[in-house]
Amino acid sequence: MIDIEYLTDTRGKLKGIFIPIDIWKKIFPEFPQSVEEIIENIEDYCLNKAMDEAKDTPLLSKEQALRFLSEAE
Repeated sequence: MIDIEYLTDTRGKLKGIFIPIDIWKKIFPEFPQSVEEIIENIEDYCLNKAMDEAKDTPLLSKEQALRFLSEAE
């Protein structure tokens, strides 16, 4: 798992974000890029990350899913 780290000052105010180079290269594989290409790369990265996480998530039965949804209300 690749962690993004948030950098804060002594009062806890967000000052920056540390993005591992592996993620950076997926979002910005070559330069220069248009804003549209950067947006598409970010969307692709997020979708692929969600799909990878979904593979590791157990599937619920229909009954379990309905119970989960009714508890969320």
